[in-house]
Amino acid sequence: MIKKYLYTAWMSAKKDLNSGVLYLLPNYIIKIVYLLPLVLLWRILISSGAKIDLTLDQMLTYTYMSALLSGLLVIQSPLGSWLYEGLVISLYQRPLSIYGHVIAQTLGSNLTTLVLFSLPMALISPLIGISITPHSWWFLLSLVLCTALGFALDFIFASLMIHMMNATWIVHSIRAAIVFLFSGAVIPFAALPWGLDKVLIYQPFASLAGAPLSIYTGISNPIDIIPIQLFWTVTLCIAAVAYFRKSQERLVSHGG
Repeated sequence: MIKKYLYTAWMSAKKDLNSGVLYLLPNYIIKIVYLLPLVLLWRILISSGAKIDLTLDQMLTYTYMSALLSGLLVIQSPLGSWLYEGLVISLYQRPLSIYGHVIAQTLGSNLTTLVLFSLPMALISPLIGISITPHSWWFLLSLVLCTALGFALDFIFASLMIHMMNATWIVHSIRAAIVFLFSGAVIPFAALPWGLDKVLIYQPFASLAGAPLSIYTGISNPIDIIPIQLFWTVTLCIAAVAYFRKSQERLVSHGG
């Protein structure tokens, strides 16, 4: 049963290499251009005495690993573009569930980035003075829950897109803004003022990037984070399947 999904993921990974590694290089350069100035900024701010409840090493590791694992921390599947282009209809003609197909293809595509970008960047991290040793290996469980929750949210936003007559850009903009503000992908909640971290960790988007990264860097205790992640993952996975099943009727009625 699982073999066909693994093969789909492998095909997706190979597809990204059809035009060669040089074709992917500009995307990786952009990631580096984004990452290195951010690392330098945190070094300057914390070294100059900025009041942040994190050590310099924690902040640098958080920022660095956020870039290296970005494809798993905040899931971005091709489902939205498939809906807009009408390609999603063809998925129903294949011997895979639509959920499994989207998950396999997305993870396969992320595999390319992990091998060609994340692995080399992990190897050079000691050269730029950044430790990527995890504080707790519980972050692996947290990362799995984060990724599962990411797919659930992806299907929920795709369903919303269907109900909004494929208003792809509007839904994408709303989603990007929410994730940027509430997932902790860029700035750790612990670095926010007025004790906002104590409130924000209970909303579902906090169980995305911020959860595994805070465990990875030792900012948060796994016992405090993983139960919240588990609750939101189970709840929203059930909600995502139910909402998408109901939305499929609109998808068919509008011809994709």
